[in-house]
Amino acid sequence: MAFNRVILVGNLVADPELKTTANGTNVTRFRIAVNRSFTRAGEQPKTDFFDIVAWRQTAEFVSRFFTKGRPILVSGTLQNNNWTDNNNVKHYTCEIVADEVSFVDRKGDGMPGQPSVSNGAPTYSTPSADSGFEDLSADDELPF
Repeated sequence: MAFNRVILVGNLVADPELKTTANGTNVTRFRIAVNRSFTRAGEQPKTDFFDIVAWRQTAEFVSRFFTKGRPILVSGTLQNNNWTDNNNVKHYTCEIVADEVSFVDRKGDGMPGQPSVSNGAPTYSTPSADSGFEDLSADDELPF
C-alpha cells in the first residue's frame, strides 16, 4: 500500500500563467512560499518554496483567481522528475501535482490563529490541545 498526499498553505511567489499543451490541455506551473512553523530563538523565520503544477480546470481556476502574494491551499501528490539535457547533465526536480486548490482567508479574516478556507468550507487548523485522546501516564494503563 502506498500513500502520497501533500497539503500546503502558502503564498504565490508570482502570477500563474495559463498555457496550453500541443493537444489542447490547459496547464499552469507556479511556486508558493510556505513559512516554517518552528523558529529557533533569535533566528529569522525560514521559508520553504514549493513548485506546483495544475492541469485542466484546476489550472484555469488558479490562473484566473490567484495572483502574486495571494494565499492558497494546495492539495496534491508529490512527484519526482529527472532528465538529461543536451550537454549530458542530469537534472532532478520535485513538484506537487495539484488535485485541489482553494482560497484561504488572510490572517485575521477568520478565527484568531486559524487560516480558514473561504466560501463556507471547513477551516484548516492545527488540532487543539483537547484532541479527544486520553492521556495515560503509565504503560500498565494501556488497554493492549
